[in-house]
Amino acid sequence: MTDQPTDQQPADRPVRVMVVDDHPMWRDAVSRDLGEAGLDVVATAGDGEEAVRRARACSPQVVVLDLNLPGLSGAEVCRQVVAQDPSVRVLVLSASGEHQDVLEAVKSGATGYLVKSAGRDELLDAVRRTAVGDAVFTPGLAGLVLGEFRRLAAEPAAPTAPAVPQLTARETEVLRLVAKGLSYRQIADRLVLSHRTVQNHVQNTLGKLQLHNRVELVRYAIEQGLDDEI
Repeated sequence: MTDQPTDQQPADRPVRVMVVDDHPMWRDAVSRDLGEAGLDVVATAGDGEEAVRRARACSPQVVVLDLNLPGLSGAEVCRQVVAQDPSVRVLVLSASGEHQDVLEAVKSGATGYLVKSAGRDELLDAVRRTAVGDAVFTPGLAGLVLGEFRRLAAEPAAPTAPAVPQLTARETEVLRLVAKGLSYRQIADRLVLSHRTVQNHVQNTLGKLQLHNRVELVRYAIEQGLDDEI
């Protein structure tokens, strides 16, 4: 699979990944698989505090994160890592597929969630897709997240809402498809655009809306009712 270039990821550089898991054998195996596939494993960590420190020092693009960690929980690690650098994308890799764990991870800033039963190729694909901004979930979990966003959107709105930035017609069209859970590649096929063009539209929209990642963008689109259109 060929990595797509992004503003943060030149085409000739491998994705910078950090692996966080408290089980040394599992951590080493995941790191080895990523390295052998051409990704750059810049750091590993075995507990929450260490993960936050090393993420700050190494500036990974993607953090592959277990939830069950000594010290700080995985969700808290995610929250702190994203707070200190909003450009970092977190892919949770957990033994748990419990809905509560998935939702907590997403609310903490994770952009994807895989269970540890995923195969090697599935993990590699997920890390690469996470690096270019896709929200990647184990089958069945994406619908759960979209459903939760729709539930939250149905709750009473805050008394004062900021003015909605002006999006172009194409940006709005892409946003509607993002809200429906389509991947960048699916959106590109639907609109007869290149994968890169879709990424650019999403990045422009994120900037206009002052959002940090695709998960926040999906929630925004659902709150605006865009997932019910077309």
